[in-house]
Amino acid sequence: MFEKYLYDGTEKFDIHKVSTDETSLASSKEEAKAKMKENETELDELQQKLYAEKKEGLIVVIQAMDAAGKDGTISHVLNCLSPHGVYEAAFKSPTSTELAHDYLWRIAQKVPAKGEIAIFNRSHYEDVLIGKVKKLYETQAHADRIDLDKVIDNRYEDIAAFEKYLYRNNVRIVKIFLNVSKKEQAKRFLARIEEPEKNWKFSAGDVEERQYWDEYQEAFEDAINKTATKHCPWYVVPADHKWYMRYVVSEIILSVLKDMDPKYPVVTEERLAEFAMWKEKLEEELPKKKKKEKE
Repeated sequence: MFEKYLYDGTEKFDIHKVSTDETSLASSKEEAKAKMKENETELDELQQKLYAEKKEGLIVVIQAMDAAGKDGTISHVLNCLSPHGVYEAAFKSPTSTELAHDYLWRIAQKVPAKGEIAIFNRSHYEDVLIGKVKKLYETQAHADRIDLDKVIDNRYEDIAAFEKYLYRNNVRIVKIFLNVSKKEQAKRFLARIEEPEKNWKFSAGDVEERQYWDEYQEAFEDAINKTATKHCPWYVVPADHKWYMRYVVSEIILSVLKDMDPKYPVVTEERLAEFAMWKEKLEEELPKKKKKEKE
């Protein structure tokens, strides 16, 4: 169904050839909302099983241009999940402590345990997106032996190896790029200026970044093509219509959880016998029920 948005390394991703506004999987906003509502029940049940089974962890990476709807998507799609075993990690500009370590150090701190789901609001990909566009690596402390001309290519290789390592160690990664158009981004920035309740979202810095639009588009295209694999694929989701984008993301995450197929742990005969013992002990502590008086 949504395989048209999937990139696993077998086909090259061309950012100029994909639509940002198509809505082929839902005929209307109402239909998308209804389908998404149906998904919520399954998402909640599968997450509970994942948490109980504790065999595998899941990372959902959300990457996008500014105003594409990362925060809203995370909120609307995953608010049905229990707070137990689900958390969001937002990766902003690295701190001085983080810069003193390798660039994947801060990411490794947020890798989920078995049974947990981590939502990465931005991620290690920032180091091959803004890091590439602004050439931040040139001003960061580094050994003299580092060849700056190879930093980004080396990072693609590092990321692919890191994700393969996690996959081999019981952590799946699903990577989602919310693909918004430059025109739609402008509309959303204007809404932040014109609508008082959205004023707090506006940042002049976000608008200034638009001058690098083409460079960011190229950076996203390169990052996806260099790191899309069978075990850690990318999904490029049209993001000009928020209602459609959120619905598709819910389908993607649901599909991944279904493929993981978590199950509640099987209770052994010994365990059942233990339950019976504790049941009897607990019942002894409760007041005896009064026998009904004979009529």
